[in-house]
Amino acid sequence: QVQLVESGGGLVQAGGSLRLSCAASGRTFSSYAMGWFRQAPGKEREFVAAIGWTYGNTNYADSAKGRFTISRDYAMKMLYLQMNSLKPEDTAVYYCGAGAKILGPYDYWGQGTRVTVSS
Repeated sequence: QVQLVESGGGLVQAGGSLRLSCAASGRTFSSYAMGWFRQAPGKEREFVAAIGWTYGNTNYADSAKGRFTISRDYAMKMLYLQMNSLKPEDTAVYYCGAGAKILGPYDYWGQGTRVTVSS
C-alpha cells in the first residue's frame, strides 16, 4: 500500500514556475512507477508525466515536454514536478499516482493540489 499527499499548488502568473511535491508513505514506494496527472474543470483527468521505478526513465505528455520535469527522491519517498513557463491552460488540480508500470494502470492516488495560472 502507498499513501500519497500532494502539495505545492497555488496561483501563479503565466510564464511563472511552480514545483509540486508528493509525499509517499508505505514500505514499497521504490517498487512503484510514479506519475503526475491533472484534471481541469469540466475535463477528464489526463496524464502529465511519469517516472519508472527501476531506471528512473521518464515519460511526458506533449503538453509538458520542454517545460515540466518529473523527479523522485527514493530516500525521502518524494515525487516532484517542476513546472516552468506555465500557461493558463495548465490550470487544473494535479494528482500524483503510483502504479506497477510507468504506462499504468495507477492504483493509488493523492487528494490533489490546485494550480491556477493567470493570464
